[in-house]
Amino acid sequence: ENSQQCNGTQRIPSIDGRFGLANNRFPCRHVPRDDNDHFLLLKSCARPSHLKQAHARILTLGLHRRIPTLLSAATLAYLSLSLLDSALLLFHSVPSPSPFLFNMAIRACAAGGRFHFALSLYSTLLSSGLRPDKFTFPFALRSCAALSDLRVGKLLHQHSLCFGCASDLFVGAALVDMYSKCGDVFCARQMFDKMANRDLVCWTSMISGYAHNGLTMETLEFFRLMQLSSMKPNRVSLLSALLACGRLGALRGGECFHCLAIKTRFEHDVLVATAVVDMYAKCGNLELARLMFDRIDSKDVVCWSTMVAGFGYHGLAREAISTFDNMVDDGVTPNATTFTSLLSACSHSGLSEEGRRYFDSMNLKYGIEPKMNHYACMVDILGRAGKLQEAEEFIKQMPMEPDTSIWVSLLGACRIHGDLDLGEKISDKIMNTDHNHAGYFVLLSNVYAAKSRWTDVERVRKLMVGRRVNKDQGISLIEFNNQLHKFGVDDKSHPHSLEIYTYLDQLSVRMKQLGYVPLVDFALHDVDDESKEIALSYHSERLAIVFGLINMNPRSVIRVTKNLRVCGDCHNAIKFISKIESRVIIVRDANRFHHFENGICSCHDHW
Repeated sequence: ENSQQCNGTQRIPSIDGRFGLANNRFPCRHVPRDDNDHFLLLKSCARPSHLKQAHARILTLGLHRRIPTLLSAATLAYLSLSLLDSALLLFHSVPSPSPFLFNMAIRACAAGGRFHFALSLYSTLLSSGLRPDKFTFPFALRSCAALSDLRVGKLLHQHSLCFGCASDLFVGAALVDMYSKCGDVFCARQMFDKMANRDLVCWTSMISGYAHNGLTMETLEFFRLMQLSSMKPNRVSLLSALLACGRLGALRGGECFHCLAIKTRFEHDVLVATAVVDMYAKCGNLELARLMFDRIDSKDVVCWSTMVAGFGYHGLAREAISTFDNMVDDGVTPNATTFTSLLSACSHSGLSEEGRRYFDSMNLKYGIEPKMNHYACMVDILGRAGKLQEAEEFIKQMPMEPDTSIWVSLLGACRIHGDLDLGEKISDKIMNTDHNHAGYFVLLSNVYAAKSRWTDVERVRKLMVGRRVNKDQGISLIEFNNQLHKFGVDDKSHPHSLEIYTYLDQLSVRMKQLGYVPLVDFALHDVDDESKEIALSYHSERLAIVFGLINMNPRSVIRVTKNLRVCGDCHNAIKFISKIESRVIIVRDANRFHHFENGICSCHDHW
């Protein structure tokens, strides 16, 4: 072990007079008696120290010159003991490495997270005049997937076709996985459909690819197809399905996957259990999320952070803080993600002092350097509390150049508190950082519309058109009879549209009788107030809620998921609807949850 670099130029000091140990016993099970026995010697080394001594013996006796393949055997021995650095150093001294040795080195690099090294070795293999085979491509493609390098991945796909390996099951599965993780789900699906035989890995790669790229409906549909093909789900596919249900707010679907996790005995796996907690929290059932969380025996930092986040986007900052404190007391060290969830919870509940204290503790107490998203949370905390000047000063003191998320957070606060002057000042800064941020244009339009500056609203719209910035359309989802029903703004495509609009118009009359006054400032059009009121009346979340009122059990909770932030007028209207109908209505928007009951929202109008 005392030999620093066994390159054959240094003589290794002998302890017993012949390169063994002090007790005159060679450390490996096999004592070499002739040159060829050294191959068995290398294979028999079970410890790094033994292998290094065996390697030193070979170099000192000069056996690597008489038997060059001993270096290949030594490289393989280093790889088998996961001594990757030593193996790679030795690999480059091997004269004419075989394709098998290349494959083993590429595999070890991919498994050890040395993805650039793996691709470099693949390039060296080609330049050596050797042919890659079906054992080469899976690990080279895995490296491309890990690096999200679609360009090199496509090149490897071409090579697999040229060398006749693309039809191999494992190469095909690796291609599906590579395209999925590189964001090209269309090509991944094409590869999947072309495969004659598909194993569980292929199905899982496709399902996780859809989930990874935010295609939630496709994730659940593909999971169903996998079950129809008699494939049993594994942990990864279950995680993807639970993630999709959480994103969609599909509680019934999530419950089915939870039952499937129990049936397949994955319920005690900490990753699956954490995904179940996350799913219930995102579907609005925080009680079940907490129950599942309490049942997890060995909670890791991801599990604790998930529960902190769950309380946070339900507006329960005190519970989030208590969970954070319990985590620390349990000996689990928080990470950067934990603090993002904690700061977001403080922001949603208006706890500016607590938020500042936890932000300061990141570096001082836990040695975590705040990143851009932590600064954005802090700006949001100060902005929502109305401390706009303090937020602006905080941005000036940041150790890095603020990105668009920082300025958009402050611009949103300007919209809430009606500070048009600061809003315009910020808009100039955003123009210089990100010209195609749709959220910026929408917020700026809101600021101008609130001040009835319709000329400026139109100017912002023209800028959006000129730069081809597309505003996301508001979409709301509600689950009924194990199906998700989707509604858009003023949407009449649903089969029950006539009934929905009739009920909503009748409901609007009853709301006004109780004192509801439309907040027409949220209608971004230069028209009369009556036209603005009509434009606001048929937002997607209202249509989804009325659909639930018509079709669901009178005592059931109505749960709606919206892809954008709920506007102020709809927020006000839903409070009236919950009181009139005596219903609990839970709406999840892009920022947080709103629990409406008896005319009161859990956010207390702070969102």
